[in-house]
Amino acid sequence: MPSTRDPLLILTPHPSGALPTDVLREMLGEDVFDPAKREAFLQRVFLEGDPFTDLIYAVPGARYLQAPWSRFAADLNRERDDREDNGVIKRTDFARRPLYPAGFTLSPQAREARLRRVWDAFDAQVGRELEGAALMIVGHSMASRGPALGRDTGTPRPALTLMLGTDDAPTFPRERWDALQAACASAFAPVLTGHLTRVAVGDPWTTDTLSARWRARAGIPAFGLEVNVALYLTEAGEPMPEEIRALANCFEQFADAALSLTAES
Repeated sequence: MPSTRDPLLILTPHPSGALPTDVLREMLGEDVFDPAKREAFLQRVFLEGDPFTDLIYAVPGARYLQAPWSRFAADLNRERDDREDNGVIKRTDFARRPLYPAGFTLSPQAREARLRRVWDAFDAQVGRELEGAALMIVGHSMASRGPALGRDTGTPRPALTLMLGTDDAPTFPRERWDALQAACASAFAPVLTGHLTRVAVGDPWTTDTLSARWRARAGIPAFGLEVNVALYLTEAGEPMPEEIRALANCFEQFADAALSLTAES
C-alpha cells in the first residue's frame, strides 16, 4: 500500500441502514417493537441509501470517515437549512413512500435536536479529518434510473459520474478534469460492460454538496463519485460480492491516480 495515501480523505455519507432509536420510533410507532416489521423497514432504509459503498470506497492507508446513521435520519450531503422534499430531513424515501405515520410533524425543537446530534457531529468530524489533507473524495452510489424523488425521474444513468463542480465554481481544479475523467475510465475499465460503460462528468449532478461545502471552507480540492448500483446489485437488490470486490479494487487505483493529479495541479 502506498505510504502517500494519508493526505487523502474519503467520506461515505450514506452507506448506513441504522437509525437512532428515537427516530426509528417516530417512523414506526408501536411497530418498532415488532422484530419482523422493524427489520423489514431497516432493510428498506438501507437499500434506499447507498448500500455497500462503505466496502467500495474504503482504501487502505487513506483517511476514511463513514457516516454512522442512515441518510433518512439526516442527509449529510445536504445543507443544514435545506427544507426541500429531498433536503436534509426527508419525509419520504426516494420512491416517495412515507417514512412517518400520517399526520406526523417534526417540531422545530426536535428538528434542531436531530440536526445537532447527527448533522453537526459529522460536520465537526470532517473538519478535524481534513487537517493536513490534500484531497477529499465523497463516495456515493446512484439508482440505475432516476427515482421518483429526483430531478431525472425514469432517465437511465451512467455507469459512473464524477461531480467536480461547475466551470465557475469547480471543487476540483478545472484544468485537471479531463485527466481525472480519463483516469477514472481507465481504473474502472475492468467492470464497465454492457450498457454500463459511460463515465460522465456532471450527469445527472454537477456538484457534490459535501465537496462544495468543504472546498469553500477549507480550500481543499474535493469531488464526489457516483457508482451505478446496477454494477453490483441484482434487480432484486441483492449484493453481488465479487462485483463489489472488483469495484473496490478499481476505486483504490483511481484514488491513487486522483491524489497524484492533485499533487500535479
